[in-house]
Amino acid sequence: MLKRLLQIFDASEGPLGSRVIRAKHHGIRNSDISRGGVRVIEQLHRAGYEAFLVGGGVRDLLLGAKPKDFDVATSATPEQIRAVFRSSRIIGKRFRIVHVRFGREIIEVTTFRDSHEEADGKHEAQQSEHGVLLRDNVYGDLRTDAERRDFTINALYYNPENGELLEFSTGLEDLNARTLRIIGNPGARYKEDPVRLLRAVRFAAKLGFSIEQSSEAPIREHADYLSHIPSARLFEEVLKLFMAGSATATLNLLREYHCLQYLFPSTDYCMEKGSEVDSNMITSATANTDKRIRQGKKITPAFIYAAFLWPALRASMRHLVNDQKLSTQEAMQQAAQGIITQQLSYTAIPKRFLVPMREIWALQLRLPRRSGKRAAVLMEHPRFRAAYDFLLLREQAGEDAQGLGNWWTQYQQTDDAGKAALVDGLESEQPQKRRRPPRRKTAPKTKAPQE
Repeated sequence: MLKRLLQIFDASEGPLGSRVIRAKHHGIRNSDISRGGVRVIEQLHRAGYEAFLVGGGVRDLLLGAKPKDFDVATSATPEQIRAVFRSSRIIGKRFRIVHVRFGREIIEVTTFRDSHEEADGKHEAQQSEHGVLLRDNVYGDLRTDAERRDFTINALYYNPENGELLEFSTGLEDLNARTLRIIGNPGARYKEDPVRLLRAVRFAAKLGFSIEQSSEAPIREHADYLSHIPSARLFEEVLKLFMAGSATATLNLLREYHCLQYLFPSTDYCMEKGSEVDSNMITSATANTDKRIRQGKKITPAFIYAAFLWPALRASMRHLVNDQKLSTQEAMQQAAQGIITQQLSYTAIPKRFLVPMREIWALQLRLPRRSGKRAAVLMEHPRFRAAYDFLLLREQAGEDAQGLGNWWTQYQQTDDAGKAALVDGLESEQPQKRRRPPRRKTAPKTKAPQE
């Protein structure tokens, strides 16, 4: 569709120097846009404000994909947006936006931005000592908003009421060339918000785009900028990176651009210096995640974090067992605490994911204990299924679990009699302990009579 669009491209000049592509040329259909997105724009127009669909929603529609969500940009301030929509709330401090709710759908609405250099005091814009924008709430017009967008392919504005598509840069050309190009000076744009480094990687992996040369070079050079981002924000980025269906491609690019070490340092080290099994564990986890997303199955950050940190956990446990002579159970508890403490200094892990992650690990020590009623009791554990899947992942990576995964697979698939037989089979396989011969009773020694 894009090649056709560019061949017949005869755009007229629009507001503030934009180029206007008419509805008959760009091919976007309002029926492909959520009703909530269209209604937000309609109501903002009726209230006297400019409003456009913008960002990934427009990009995906032009690429023939189904957008996951729809964002709106408007001339209305957050307070004015809030006054138009009762079911809305203003969120964020660094970058104020409004969430407008329509049933189960949430439309993210932002006010047109301007350069932070135009700020009127720290209440509008503020930078850290490293140059990272801590607050970016300088409002502008449609053109300045386009200049503040991150990539050209995300700076396309669509008006569903008249069907016009507005372009200020090379977004359509870059979409056609499948190229990712940052708007403005790449080094400066990455510095003011280092998360853009991760966004470049994520879009390149998700869309299969190449990164334009001047936009690509600073990623390797300035990957260390990520150390200036709060751990809580990096956790949110990790979810976007690895839970969007392109985790394997994302992992490869993060390593290529030296970014993984600022998200998962122990994971990066194990992939570089560890065994083949360690590396396989990570790549198997990303492949498994992508497969489950394609199948519409549920995934959880707890499982991803458990897999990514497992190689480092195993290495630490081996050290504690061999060098400090701790039991396996004690070694896991101590190793887990150390690995988690290190990881939390890079990316946050909310408690709702941290607890299940630790349970998945702990159950790996319980899964081999199946005698008596233990197997039946273990299957009732709320994390059993995740722990079982994790065991299969370990075996897939090359860990020798002595057929444990196959045993648990059979146990879940058979009836009560079959379960009993499997457990009995375990007991028959146990080596018989050799009985010690009874000690012979010997007569007490008597002292020789003294002469």
